[in-house]
This record gives sequence, C-alpha cells and structure tokens, in this order.
Amino acid sequence: MKKSLVVVFFVTLSILTLGFVNQNYESPITNVVEAAAPAVVKIEATVYSTSYIDPFIEDFFKRWFGDIPKQYQQKGTSLGSGFIFDKEGYILTNFHVVDGAEDIKVTLLDGTEFKAKYIGGDRELDIAILKITPKNKEIPTLEFGNSDKLKIGEWAIAIGNPLGFQHTVTVGVISATGRKIPKPDNSGYYTNLIQTDAAINPGNSGGPLLNIHGQVIGINTAIIAPSEAMNIGFAIPINTAKRFIESIIKTGKAEKAYLGVYMQTVTNELAKALGLKVNKGVYISQVIENSPAEKAGLKEGDVITEVENLSVTTASELASIIHNYTPGSKIKIKINRKGKEIELEVVLGKSENKKETIETKEFIGITVKEITNSDREEYQIPEKIKGVLVINSKNNFIKEGTIIYKIAINGKVYNIKNLNDWNETISKVKKGDYVALFYFYKGATGVFSFGY
Repeated sequence: MKKSLVVVFFVTLSILTLGFVNQNYESPITNVVEAAAPAVVKIEATVYSTSYIDPFIEDFFKRWFGDIPKQYQQKGTSLGSGFIFDKEGYILTNFHVVDGAEDIKVTLLDGTEFKAKYIGGDRELDIAILKITPKNKEIPTLEFGNSDKLKIGEWAIAIGNPLGFQHTVTVGVISATGRKIPKPDNSGYYTNLIQTDAAINPGNSGGPLLNIHGQVIGINTAIIAPSEAMNIGFAIPINTAKRFIESIIKTGKAEKAYLGVYMQTVTNELAKALGLKVNKGVYISQVIENSPAEKAGLKEGDVITEVENLSVTTASELASIIHNYTPGSKIKIKINRKGKEIELEVVLGKSENKKETIETKEFIGITVKEITNSDREEYQIPEKIKGVLVINSKNNFIKEGTIIYKIAINGKVYNIKNLNDWNETISKVKKGDYVALFYFYKGATGVFSFGY
C-alpha cells in the first residue's frame, strides 16, 4: 500500500512539474504576429474571364475588336494578400493579384472593408501599389527591414490569406537568397528572390514575409508546384520594391534602369566559334554609344558573368536583373575579357520612355511607339532594325515587343521607320483591302496577313 502511494506521489509530482515547463515563456513569433497582422490585408479583385465563350467567337472578337464585350464575359474574383506600409493608406501587393481588376476590395483583420484604388505597378517586377482612404480611422502599418542583410537560417514569418483563409500565419527560415526562377509565360526570369520554407499557398501572393523583429523583408510571390516539391516558396526582396515605390506613386509606373548593350546567351557553340574563355554568361555583341555600359568601360566581346555577386547565365536573366534597379544605381559587374576576370562599377542610366509628340491610333487591336535605345536592350532589337514597337496588343497574333518595319496594302509595300510612317500608312487602309505586316520578334522575322 505504501509503495502504491509513493508511486502515485511521484507520478503526480512529475505531471505537475511537466505542466510548469517554460511557464512564463512567450514566443517572439506571437509578438510579431500580434504587432504585424493588423496591417496585413485580404485583397479581393473583380476580374473578367472568357472561359465559357466559344473559342471561335473569342478569337474573332480579339482579332478584330480587341477586348471581349463584358456581356459575354464571366465575372470572377482574384484573391490575394497585401500590407499597409504608409499611414496615408498605401498598400503593397503583387501585380498579378490585381492585374486587369475592375474593382478591388480590401479587408483588414478587424473586418473593416475599404474600396481600394489601383495606383500603379509593374508586370515584370510583379509589384503593385493600391490606396485606401482611411478618413478619420487610424490604420496600422508595417515597417520595412533590410533584405540585403538576410542570413540563411534566420526566422521567416509569412502572413496572408491562402485559399481564402484570412490571416493565416506560417513559420520557417530563410532557405536561400539570390534565387532565380523562370516566369510562367517564359518571358524572362524573376531574379534575386528570397527562398523560404514557410508555407506559401495560393492567396498568400502579395503578403509580407517578416523577420523576427516584425519588419517586412519580402513580398511573397511564387511557389513550386506541390506535385514537384513541398514548402519551397519565394519572395521579392523588400529592398527591390523600395526602389520603385516613389516612381509608382508619382507616375503609376516603375522607373527602371538601362545598361546599354546588345547581348546574347553564351552557348558551347558560341564559345567555340568565338574562342571565348568561358562557356557560360552573357556575350556583349555591341555597346551602345554614350550608354552607361560604354562609360563604365564595357566592350564588345566581353562576357558578363556576375552582377552584384549574382551569377548570370542568359541574356533575359541579365535584363531582368538590370530592371531590378533604378536609374543612378551603382552596381558591380564582373566580366571575362579574353580570359581575364575584371570587375567594373557601372552607374545605370534611365530608360528612355519619351513622351510621344505624335499621337497614334489603335489599329487591329495594337498600339505602337518609337523605338528607344532602352527598348532595343530590353527586347534585343538590332540597331539595323528600324520600325515601330508594339507596346499594347489585344489580339493573339501580334505580341508586345514586336517591331513592325513594313506594311503591304493590296500589293504596294510601305517602309515603316517611325510613327509618322505608321500613321500615314494605316490611314490608307480601307475596308476590303488586303494587308500584310512585316515584323521582327525575338530574333525572327515574319509576315502577318489579313483582309481588312
């Protein structure tokens, strides 16, 4: 009997002792969530899709009239996340969350709803800024951290609205920095991304990735498909977003930098043919006169291998990295010049987005502009190619970034060297005419013909 009592006593004592382990402990993550969650918002964007329209009708409308009339479209909702970073009501999110949205609703943690205004953004950077009007309401905000000083293994906390579950918190670590992944449409790369194993799911896009101090270090933007991997997510470094906030608020657009080179990806064949001393990198085929590249000492024949300690293997990757910076930024570029490794400092220039003094009207769903040197760098357009650049396209045949350099009308060919030539030529097109557009796109030429 005594033995039984002793056993019961020690078991009870053990249970009580276990119950008081870390009795006064409070997780720092709890403190971060309590401080940060009120500034994280749920975004519901009203978008229109054509999923139930007959493909033939959709193709017909897009080819000749551009956008599908709304009465034939299906209204849907795009769900995402964002966070307030300014007391005036400015919100950061991903561009793809609000792309093409008609109406945007923002909901705070306390249930308060606001109608949000789209201020501006950039598809390539996948950054957008919204604004709500808090009126007399005091709204919470988040503080920016420094994503350039991240260390592998430090805490990472994601707050967002995955699959519509509002204000979900997940925790992990910084798995890597400087990651690059191809964009879904294969138009280039997302570069210099933060990799984390904090669970990120559809609906987390645009939400903050926080450090243990509650500061924003990234904007959650992409995941690896669950069928391929688990808990591999990516965020845009907040320092990248910070560079463009001012220009987006002022102009609605991100003012991106310009290097000033024509370039191509180094392949084994190219390396052997030119006798290059490296078999990967970006080959400079030409340096534009008076460009930042020329002023920094870059030369034709150089191979760019690194930018700001990020390895560079393709031309599109290099363009994406340069566009992560604003004009005036100083960056270090490592090159291989005939086998010699050289590091140069380049002060990046301003992309030439000239205000057109010549108005141009839409034609078969496309809008064009004059070609600038920064356009030539971005779309890799050789200097010998003249014409006009397609900047907006509502049909499935002519894509943005296409150069139109000739137009044929009923057998007569007109050279297109500038906007004047374009406007004058398209004004000649009449109903019943047969028209052909001669174009250059991604290194290839072609002809698109149709009856008007």
